[in-house]
Order: sequence, then structure tokens, then C-alpha cells
Amino acid sequence: MQGASHQPATGSSSSSTASALRTLRLERAGIAALESALSGAGPDGLGTRFDAAVDMIRNSSGRVIVTGMGKSGHVGRKITATFASTGTPAYFVHPGEASHGDLGMIQTIDTILALSWSGETSELADIITYSRRYRIGLVAITSNSDSALGREADVALVLPKSEEACPNGLAPTTSTTMQLAIGDALAVALLEARGFTAQDFRLFHPGGKLGAQLAFVRDVMHTGDSMPVVPLDARMEHAVIEMTGKRLGCVAVVDAEGRLAGIVTDGDLRRHMKSAADLLGSPVQSVMTTTPMTIEPDAMAAEALALLNEKKRSVLIVIDEARKPVGIVHLHDLYAIGIA
Repeated sequence: MQGASHQPATGSSSSSTASALRTLRLERAGIAALESALSGAGPDGLGTRFDAAVDMIRNSSGRVIVTGMGKSGHVGRKITATFASTGTPAYFVHPGEASHGDLGMIQTIDTILALSWSGETSELADIITYSRRYRIGLVAITSNSDSALGREADVALVLPKSEEACPNGLAPTTSTTMQLAIGDALAVALLEARGFTAQDFRLFHPGGKLGAQLAFVRDVMHTGDSMPVVPLDARMEHAVIEMTGKRLGCVAVVDAEGRLAGIVTDGDLRRHMKSAADLLGSPVQSVMTTTPMTIEPDAMAAEALALLNEKKRSVLIVIDEARKPVGIVHLHDLYAIGIA
């Protein structure tokens, strides 16, 4: 209606902020309780069971089959994705679909990770029965050790009960945050146990900005005929021709054995033009910088960008173990792949 106001009621903004702060405080308390439980000693404590769960999953030759209903299922899907992207093959099976044929997706070499805060989710009954019948490893994430899921699991990760952020105590909030946290903890522990590296991580993240940040220097460097190189006994005339032809704003200088001896950049040329009467006839050695910035081909492209930004330079010489130039990385190449 014309003239109607859409401004929030007075005080609603501050009350919403207070609600948000209360939510964060309660969820933080849940994480603190989880941390305390994990650090506790004892043969039947959460920390001991957590270690057992990691060992069971790590020693399995199959996948982790993650399952859960409702909000636990949504959290389970995220845990599945985190597992899969960090070197632990995983697949989410919806418990409802499992009862209508999808149990066939679960193999005896797999490990099942079932999420249910109460542990009494009826839709999980068939998966639990199936796991017991075929002796498939079952790890539970629940808050109730005496529940159907808690009793039947080979390893029950029993999370401490904490107050939900929902003022009615009904909507899963703190509980799902804790489930997500223990799932992340499992994924990271497995990642570390397997020695999963950034190089491995890139195999599963080739696209987007993350893929660019995980690229290697060898993926973006100029090599072969596109790399400007001159010998140590060359004259600057030769160096300038090489720089101009390759258009990287620099030229690497190598000794008789092909090892890196220095670099001549556009900046070096500008500095010597004022003082040298015959710059083009000067020896390269009199102009070059003898301590050029270098990097190895197996370094991450993000590391190259950080180094260039720190030193306020635009090029890096890529060298092998014998200090022989194998490529050149230009700042523009890193921008081009979307790393910045």
C-alpha cells in the first residue's frame, strides 16, 4: 500500500543481534564441551573411541558410507564431501533410499559412519541391521550410548549433551554444530594419518580459485625457447635482444656449466642507462644482479606470488637442484590463472 513503512520496529535490530550472540555463545559452549570430552582420559573415553574410529576407517580397504536422517543427514553430506576431498573415499547413502535398494551400494569392505543425535532414528534400522548381518564396520556419532545405534556400533562416538541454541530446544543447532566439528576432526585426523599433502589435495580441486592457489610453479612457468637466457660472457647488446624477443622483462645469465649466475631486468637497464656511455657494449656481468630471486618448480604457485609481493618484484627464476634455470615465472602469469 502506498505510503506504508517497511522499517523494522524500534529495537528489533539490537534484539536480533542479542539473539545471534546468544546462539554463538551456546554453540561455542557445545564445541568447548566436545573438546573437553575428547581430551579426557580413560579407556572408554571419547578420545580413545575417536582413535579407534580413525584406525577402523584408515585400515578399511573400502569407502566410508555416511548416513543420517534430517539435519544429521545434511551434516553427513558435508562430512562425506570433506572426506572425499581429503583422501578418504566416501559416499552418502540416504537411509530411506537404503531400505529400497540402496543397501546394495554398501560393500563388506566399507565402513559405515551413521549420524543420529538421539541414536533412535527409525530410518537407520535397516542400515544398522545390514551392517551387523554382514559384519560391516559401524561408527556412530550420537549423544546416547544406550540407544539402538550406540549399542550396536563397533565404535560409538558419544558427544556430550549441550543446550540447543533454539529457544524451544527443538531445532538442531548446537548439536549439528558439534556433529560437524567431530566430522571435520575425523577428516583431518585421517588426512594427517595418510600423509595427504597439498599436491594430493589439488588432484581433487583442479578448478576455481582454490585450484589456482594449488597450482605448481612448473604449471605456469615459461620454459624452453620462451625462456630468455644469455651466457655469462655475453654483451648487453645480446641480452637486450633476448629480453626484447622473449618479452618477460628479464634475462637469466648462466655460467659455462649452465648454472644461474645472475639476472638482468628492465630495472637494471634503466639504472645503468644514466651512467654507462656504451650500455649495449658493456659486458652482462657489469649490469646483472648476482643474487636473483629463485624458486623450485615443485613449489606452489601461491608461494611464488607471496614471494613476488613481499619483495615487490615481477619475475622469478625457476631453478633445479643443480641451480640451472628451468623456467621463469612472471607476476602476470599468476594473475592470469586467477591466483590473486
